[in-house]
Amino acid sequence: MGSPSHSHIIILFVLSLASASAWEVEKKTTYIVQVQHEAKPSIFPTHRHWYQSSLADTTASVIHTYQTVFHGFSARLSPAEAHKLHSLSHVITLIPEQVRQLHTTRSPQFLGLNTADRDGLLKETDFGSDLVIGVIDTGISPDSQSFNDRDLALPPPKWKGNCVAAKDFPPTSCNRKLIGARYFCAGYEATNGKMNDTLESRSPRDSDGHGTHTASIAAGRYVFPASTMGYARGMAAGMAPKARLAVYKVCWNAGCYDSDILAAFDAAVTDGVDVISLSVGGAVVPYHLDAIAVGAFGASEAGVFVSASAGNGGPGGLTVTNVAPWVTTVGAGTIDRDFPADVMLGNGKVIGGVSVYGGPGLTPSRLYPLVYAGSDGYSSSLCLEDSLDPKSVRGKIVVCDRGVNSRAAKGEVVKKAGGVGMILTNGPFDGEGLVADCHVLPATSVGAGGGDELRRYMSLASQLRSPATATIIFKGTRLGIKPAPKVASFSARGPNPESPEILKPDVIAPGLNILAAWPSTLAPSGVPSDERRSEFNILSGTSMACPHVSGLAALLKAAHPDWSPAAIRSALITTAYTLDNGGGPMLDESNANVSSVFDYGAGHVHPDSAINPGLVYDISTYDYVDFLCNSNYTSHNIRVITRNQASDCSGAKRAGHSGNLNYPSLSAVFQQYGKQHMSTHFIRTVTNVGDPNSLYTLTIAPPPGTEVTVEPDTLAFRRLGQKLNFLVRVQTRAVKLSPGSSTVKTGSIVWSDTKHTVTSPLVVTMQQPL
Repeated sequence: MGSPSHSHIIILFVLSLASASAWEVEKKTTYIVQVQHEAKPSIFPTHRHWYQSSLADTTASVIHTYQTVFHGFSARLSPAEAHKLHSLSHVITLIPEQVRQLHTTRSPQFLGLNTADRDGLLKETDFGSDLVIGVIDTGISPDSQSFNDRDLALPPPKWKGNCVAAKDFPPTSCNRKLIGARYFCAGYEATNGKMNDTLESRSPRDSDGHGTHTASIAAGRYVFPASTMGYARGMAAGMAPKARLAVYKVCWNAGCYDSDILAAFDAAVTDGVDVISLSVGGAVVPYHLDAIAVGAFGASEAGVFVSASAGNGGPGGLTVTNVAPWVTTVGAGTIDRDFPADVMLGNGKVIGGVSVYGGPGLTPSRLYPLVYAGSDGYSSSLCLEDSLDPKSVRGKIVVCDRGVNSRAAKGEVVKKAGGVGMILTNGPFDGEGLVADCHVLPATSVGAGGGDELRRYMSLASQLRSPATATIIFKGTRLGIKPAPKVASFSARGPNPESPEILKPDVIAPGLNILAAWPSTLAPSGVPSDERRSEFNILSGTSMACPHVSGLAALLKAAHPDWSPAAIRSALITTAYTLDNGGGPMLDESNANVSSVFDYGAGHVHPDSAINPGLVYDISTYDYVDFLCNSNYTSHNIRVITRNQASDCSGAKRAGHSGNLNYPSLSAVFQQYGKQHMSTHFIRTVTNVGDPNSLYTLTIAPPPGTEVTVEPDTLAFRRLGQKLNFLVRVQTRAVKLSPGSSTVKTGSIVWSDTKHTVTSPLVVTMQQPL
């Protein structure tokens, strides 16, 4: 046969172009669709029927309907279908879906919550037994002893939720402790197709481990003995051991989908939870495009406290997520417990490391050949799958860099290639922050400085033509570590990328190497080939910090049933501490420098002070609307968040500016447009929740280079619940800055009577525009 003619080639090319553009047109996205709830015509028996009729000209079907924290539905639409739907008179807006990711038992004692303490927060609140904490996560392993219901009465009468049974989750999975369990996967499956039931569980059962861990941190019962592979032996307990749990599974193998997350918020508030704990996050977007912010606003308006993890993007700045002011945003701190596993080099030097490896150790007093696989290329330096040459690593300890694959997975790669051990080194970005992992072979993690020292030693040994050798010495569990807490290296940092006048994170709580419940069907390393099993596991992340605050919020709500979510957050913020257990300022784990308000917010939570804060900064729904108006949100976009047609900004100017939201922390941002003198003011209102007759006096620590005045400088209260206002003026002079740069100075405003100390951080940021 001869060669094909040119005309054939052109026709083939045109056909391929046509099919590509057709595919582009049909490419679909899941949207969350807000509608005018009250506009439903009476001919439709339910809102779902009405919503489906809105999709009549499309091939789409309704994924979820929402009726409590949001009014509307979700559907998967092409751009043309989305445009057509948006033109309908009863449709307010379409929010494109984001895919979120998880932010992955000594902490109750470290926080001062001790069961033997008769007068503390736990005793005062009967351990929170009438409160319900809703955990939006990967589900739960109901068989864990952390969720037993010994000595618990019937669920509180207000509870309307239920236990959704499935083939691996019988109705008996729930009890008087775990009083609700649901799962939401329609959004996940709309994007990814039907889930593989052999790999994950279509039920509230946890096939990941994360949800079981977070739920038990918030409200796990007392379990003794508890440990992971022999580490951290002792009593395991959650923050509110008698609080009830309701779990809402929204996270699957491919992530956590907004349409499912919003359905979980809707269900949790309808069911009657008091607290929502969310250890999940994604990119920061304006609040009206953020399903978590929208769902959390509806929850907060219903009186539900929402705590969310700040994210694990630290130690870099501007990495904090879940930043809406109606959400309590929680960063992570270290605790006073450690798992040392040191590297001893052939030259006698020791490099500190950490590990919770629990199998057979290396031969005592023997040094093993040391190899850095990075000389074979990028993927081998990271010990990625199939990147190691067995001939060069067999019988040796392999040095691997952090990044790309999980830390435990690197160990499996080394083990499969015949290595006897692994040293995991931080890169410059990770700094000196160390996370202990349950490795599948003898392994430890060392900081960036230790990694550099290790490579220098190996380079020198190579030059001297002498073999580089090392061993790993596992030292078990060490308690009473000083200094603690530090801000965990991975904990996401401010400033707040969406609202710089709202300080985020709000607080930090224990989040490094936390022992909590674990499904007994899963390996503690998370590596599929690992056949070890444990009832508990040690994990790190702001995911672990968030449920500490969720449990504390339940205890505070039990002690003060009339407190709003904003009052609870205020109590946690104004009583937080910024000194460590050595009496010095709290340090940053990543570099051992003194940490700042953008690292820890107001500081580390202090439960026994939070129960009796003296004064609280309360916030109403109207205050949040004023804040959004003064943040230049349009009435339409505010309505998306508040569901309220009358999102009126006419009164917002009375509030002045967005920094006048009645937040317990104060943040001023000055743009230096050639001005020499700059000033702003904050108006704040405090509510007396301490003693009826009390006189509060003022202490100001002005940020360096600023002048701060407060009027009045005393607050005299005559009764409980009384509200008094004060005005804070901040004046500053321009400083020399290069274009696009900024400088941050911090101080505080403290109100105190003889019993209470109410501290507000004051942050002043000077920015030089480009």
